[in-house]
Amino acid sequence: MLHLLKTVSVAALLAGIAATASFAEENTAWRLFISDHGEPVVRALDAGSGRELGKFATKVPTSLARSDSGKTIFAVQGKGDIVQAISSGISIGDHGDHGDLKIEDAKLLDVEFAGKKPSHFVDHGGDIALFFDGEGVARTTSETDVLDGKADFRETKTDAPHHGLAVAFDGHVLLTEPNKEKPDELPVGIRVVDASGAQVGDVHSCPGLHGEAASGNILAIACAKGLLIVKSGDKEPSIEFLPYSETLPEGKTTTLVGGRGLQYFLGNYGPSAVVLIDSTSKEAFRRIELPTRRVHFAVDPVRPKFAYVFTEDGMIHQLDVVSGAITKSLPLTDPYSMDGHWSDPRPRIAVADDAIYVTDPLKSTLHVIDAKSFEKTKDISVEGKPFNIVAVGGSGETH
Repeated sequence: MLHLLKTVSVAALLAGIAATASFAEENTAWRLFISDHGEPVVRALDAGSGRELGKFATKVPTSLARSDSGKTIFAVQGKGDIVQAISSGISIGDHGDHGDLKIEDAKLLDVEFAGKKPSHFVDHGGDIALFFDGEGVARTTSETDVLDGKADFRETKTDAPHHGLAVAFDGHVLLTEPNKEKPDELPVGIRVVDASGAQVGDVHSCPGLHGEAASGNILAIACAKGLLIVKSGDKEPSIEFLPYSETLPEGKTTTLVGGRGLQYFLGNYGPSAVVLIDSTSKEAFRRIELPTRRVHFAVDPVRPKFAYVFTEDGMIHQLDVVSGAITKSLPLTDPYSMDGHWSDPRPRIAVADDAIYVTDPLKSTLHVIDAKSFEKTKDISVEGKPFNIVAVGGSGETH
């Protein structure tokens, strides 16, 4: 009798598993978050249809940064002395052989981080560092706390207000070292502090520091003469200096983005060129000349082989990061000259699933390009001057 009951129990269990599996469907969801250049508002759009899903008020016009997971969007408002957080409403749970996709309404979270002139946002493995230039202070928190509605943070101070950055890295915080003689100029290095706030080791020299990015398990920080390459160490972060190649012309990188799927970095190098960086290679730097001055660039997280560069002549270019060559170019907008103020409204790029999105702030338009054919498929009207844009989403099972 016991054997029979056990047999029935296993059969029922298998039937239950089959029934549960039958209710799981594979779905894809992508959303776009777009800030306006002139108005204090962030709009959430369904990437496929272009339908507006929500509109969130900020204090002042804002720049946008997304967390690594895509669960949160941060509205960094340098002129409003505040950082606000938005829940994207999309999360993907990792179950090893598959991911569970959870879709909810996007919403403005009741979490704010106040401070003078916030400038730089860095997420490293769910640990978030916000740097406030007007105070020379880093405030670190976790995405988990933010999503739970907690504005808890740990504060780490530098010696003076300056245009800097901070990174929470393996239980430590990497902080920019201000130029003590000329605080208005760019930082001169990186200081590492532990959980107690005590400095670890010497300051790592990096004059003219501006720009950082992560790719895989490597963090890169741009300096006037090369990059600081940061990796996990036994007890503390390992930091080494990678000088620019002698074959490069005069110039430097001040903006970096990290490759997804392939480990590399893409940076600017002079007004009309970009540079591909592989810190593990003997030939670490490959410079690619552009037809005109660069406006914006982004990597493709879905097709790791490609990145995209928008130039001031209104063209978007497909860059093959393996060959180091521009493979396709597409006329997209009227010219956007790089003359004028650095913060004037100009196009920005984001990639969502099989589409590339480019804002066109002076035409109140979002251009959509098929990433496979590299041809424009449609335009989406967006009120005001759509400017900064980030994409979040992915695929997974819904139950």
